[in-house]
Amino acid sequence: MAQLDKLLQHVVAKGARSLRLEPNQAPFVEFNGGGSLPLLPQALPPTMLEHITQEVIPPEHLSTWSQQGHIAFDYLSGGVNYRIALERSAIGNRLKAEPKDGVQANPQEISFIELDTDHSAHPKPPSSPGLAILPSQPPRASSPPPAPPPVAPAAAEPAPVPIMGGPSPKREIHPLAFELFTALLAHKGSDIHCSCYETPIFRVNGELEDYIDCGPLGETQLLELMASFTPPDIWAKFQASNDADFAYSFEQGGCRLRVNFFQDRVGPGFVARVIPNEIPDPDRLGLPEPIRQLALLAKGLVLVTGPTGSGKSTTLAAIIDLANQQRMDHILTIEDPIEFVHPRKKCLINQREVHTHTESFKSGLRAALREDPDIILVGEMRDLETIAIALETAITGHLVFGTLHTSSAVGTIDRIVDQFPADRQQQIRVMLADSLKAVISQILLKKVGGGRVAALESLFITPAISNLMREGKVFQIPSAMQVGRAYGQRLMNDVLVDLIQTKTITAMDGYMKCPDKESFIQTMKRAGINFDPRAGLTDI
Repeated sequence: MAQLDKLLQHVVAKGARSLRLEPNQAPFVEFNGGGSLPLLPQALPPTMLEHITQEVIPPEHLSTWSQQGHIAFDYLSGGVNYRIALERSAIGNRLKAEPKDGVQANPQEISFIELDTDHSAHPKPPSSPGLAILPSQPPRASSPPPAPPPVAPAAAEPAPVPIMGGPSPKREIHPLAFELFTALLAHKGSDIHCSCYETPIFRVNGELEDYIDCGPLGETQLLELMASFTPPDIWAKFQASNDADFAYSFEQGGCRLRVNFFQDRVGPGFVARVIPNEIPDPDRLGLPEPIRQLALLAKGLVLVTGPTGSGKSTTLAAIIDLANQQRMDHILTIEDPIEFVHPRKKCLINQREVHTHTESFKSGLRAALREDPDIILVGEMRDLETIAIALETAITGHLVFGTLHTSSAVGTIDRIVDQFPADRQQQIRVMLADSLKAVISQILLKKVGGGRVAALESLFITPAISNLMREGKVFQIPSAMQVGRAYGQRLMNDVLVDLIQTKTITAMDGYMKCPDKESFIQTMKRAGINFDPRAGLTDI
């Protein structure tokens, strides 16, 4: 039975006029009198709507749906013929279903809906104990098949064959975990830190704040809390190795969390980072036009660099979404764990998670060459072999996006070359000169008045810069960037000074975050800003 059929049962059972599915809203039925009734206590994320619609689109309409983003077709469910209208919006698919001949209310009410809501990297806990939610894989052979809808007799469905490696049964999230995650979102925090015998701590606008409404967490309490929202296979891994990484879908908060479990000298602990369900908006991020154009490159290597927590994943997600909106290609991502979940727009998107769907970044990247991708996103280029495969992939005609933990665009080139043995470094310089298209280096700074802003240093590889890379004269690239603003080149010091002049950030914050403090002071002087870092005085 398709997921949509389970919802359509309620149109007949409740004598409704239509069924409506909207992104980030609970499914609801509409009545002739103008009223409406929600069918679930929680909203459906865009990824769930994507799955529901893909199940029922007739094959002959797939091409029109892919190209135009809106279709209408007839659909038979439970003996009732419905007219389905589908429309793709900026945040996800929208669906409206109306019985073609009208229906009468059925006196036998349906008590609950069983929806397979797990279509992310890991299982999600049920939002309400009164709502039965099944995993996305078919149920075990011992589980009874769902009852046929009351509106018309239907043949009993055979018990599905269990699938090896399918998700385990869901658990109910611990009330304290629910409270902590909800409070984190209410405080507009980016991370939560929970350590043994310590009060939970939120990171808000880059600063750590104690959550004073909760006392210190004991070891037993913390372990119970952690186990309640962890998939069993991940929990077993944590117990065996004292480390674990995974993504958890916090549906009640409309977001996902990137979670790390650890064990220290005191006891267990975890850190969770908020990942919104919505794909980042390039306008809200302030991405310049040259950076947006990277989504349209035919081939090459694009690197986004910066320290941990500088927003690299957010910038890459916005660029990938631009490609998803403007191209008709195959996008493949390899992440650890999967963070932003991309719904299909114009591109086919496959997202693979390291240790869940592939053994490592290098094995996933090697396998990607046999999966006919046009665009590949490598979540992190950690080792020499991964970097080498990414370079070869870019040279062979693919567009590859990747991240590195480096502090500057120019330093990224040296970092890649230095990863290789001395006898291979000249060859790597030539490969980089031929394949590298851009390096975006970014840092996050506190905004005046609250919030944070990203400062982006951008290096676009021109023929002149390509020659400098090939000849090993990387130290001359900053000079070439200063005279190449027409190509979109921006040095970090220039970006920081612009933010200071517009009073977006303070001069001291810019000074503390800049990678080269001596040249930063010189750039400030050339801009006519008198700044004394010892006294923290600024005269603009």
